[in-house]
Amino acid sequence: MSTKTIIVTRPAGQARQLIEVLSHHIEHGGVAKRSLPEILSLPLLTIAPKSDDHLADHIVSALSNADLAIFVSPNAIESVMRLLEQDWQDFSKKIIPIGVMGGSSQLALKNHGIGLEENPTPIIIPKNNEQWDSEGLWQELQSLKWDWQHKKVVIFKGGGGRDWLADTLKNAGAKVEAISTYVRIPLDIDNPAWHAIRDLDFSKSLWLLTSSEAVRYLGQVMQDQFTQNLNTASALCPHHNIADAAELIGFGEVFTTEPGDEALVKATLAWLTI
Repeated sequence: MSTKTIIVTRPAGQARQLIEVLSHHIEHGGVAKRSLPEILSLPLLTIAPKSDDHLADHIVSALSNADLAIFVSPNAIESVMRLLEQDWQDFSKKIIPIGVMGGSSQLALKNHGIGLEENPTPIIIPKNNEQWDSEGLWQELQSLKWDWQHKKVVIFKGGGGRDWLADTLKNAGAKVEAISTYVRIPLDIDNPAWHAIRDLDFSKSLWLLTSSEAVRYLGQVMQDQFTQNLNTASALCPHHNIADAAELIGFGEVFTTEPGDEALVKATLAWLTI
């Protein structure tokens, strides 16, 4: 009887950390050694930060008169800070508040000392982790009671992605500048990581899906390259938008968790007991 398989679909660096945490909890969670699952890394997208002098100058110029900066992900934070190599509070004569959508981004800011300064940078984040998304951040921003018609907002994002928050801020009267600081590169179909997927028993697989764009790419690959389909496989998603995408490409069973790795690990352990 084949063992269960967990497929982590994050970019390689982020996947490594989650796999280590998962492995630790599984090995110390009472799972019999003969039943230990196999954990595979399938980095459906690779994050490639943009790096050119023109972009760096553009960011510095945009921040010089910004009233709010929004980072859509930890990748946006890392790409901007790596590109500029400068303390956040050096970009403007005033301290620019930062809006983020979840705990991973908040942690990434802290890793760069942002929010920990002598006069801390205000970090705006949805209070309820079940609302760690664009809509949740907008609710939090509305509580500030700002006159958006007199505010400039800079949004740091990847290429493509949702424009809902930018459109909502524009509709509220804000001047919005969205700057793409990284691109997502799909996993080449010839990459060896796909080989293990071809031999997989899909009925005993759990796919950890953390990006709607990655899910859509997976669906495209499955349709074009695989004779198997996903209707016997299970998916675990930390947001309803990702879960909707997983259902659309044909996953037989889709579970939605709260955001954050802790919830992903807990739900994965629960699946292993089924």
